[in-house]
Amino acid sequence: MFTFQQFTLCAILAPITMFSSSVYPQHKPATAGIKNVVLVHGAFADGSSWASVISLLQARGYQVTAVQNPLTSLEDDVAATKRAIALMDGPVLLVGHSWAGMVISAAGNDPKVAGLLYVAALIPDEGQSVVDVNAPYPAGPGAAEFRPDAKGYLSLTPKGIHEAFAQDLPAAKRNELVATQTPWAASATTQKVYNVAWKNKPSWAIVATEDRMIDPGQERATAKMINATTIELESSHVPMVSQPEKVADFIVKATLQLATH
Repeated sequence: MFTFQQFTLCAILAPITMFSSSVYPQHKPATAGIKNVVLVHGAFADGSSWASVISLLQARGYQVTAVQNPLTSLEDDVAATKRAIALMDGPVLLVGHSWAGMVISAAGNDPKVAGLLYVAALIPDEGQSVVDVNAPYPAGPGAAEFRPDAKGYLSLTPKGIHEAFAQDLPAAKRNELVATQTPWAASATTQKVYNVAWKNKPSWAIVATEDRMIDPGQERATAKMINATTIELESSHVPMVSQPEKVADFIVKATLQLATH
């Protein structure tokens, strides 16, 4: 039989328990494969570019972290990514968009990283910089919209975002990207990646067929170079924003395939 004190304690704890379960819903666990996903954003963006993909993956039981790259140098972005990897409690699928293809190709050597997934990304060969990776291919229209500031950081003009970076998004969303873009250190484009991780880790790639920042032919060729399992999406440079369901589905498939490696 409850004492008065026990009854009072239950009365106090019950609403707290109800509040906790409603505010912090328990996601169903991932059924198989890698459960940890680290998402790395590219230039002119931040971690919020993955917002819709994060929700979709969390609903399917994944532990997800979106790195906030400072975009100040290759070394700084790799360090930020490695800090995020270190916080995960097991093997990780490391996902990189655009410039972050360079970042994950370096950070992916971390022993916790089980595989790499490139989204409309730059993929370096050994000892290559962004300039080196792009050199054999035609520049996308977006390259003409880079604007340097007095401190050596690049931004995209509003025209660049509306017409080349995210042309398949609604105008309001494009305006958000204009307002929230993070400038990118121009010096990062000449910094080289060594000991590229894709040579030792299984890889996946998404080619954005309507990309106006990175030539889609370049995305296909470099995905083939690394022997990546590849899909193509009819998307701008930001498929994780314009087609998050398809990007999340591909990430899930990669985690399940990693379970068989």
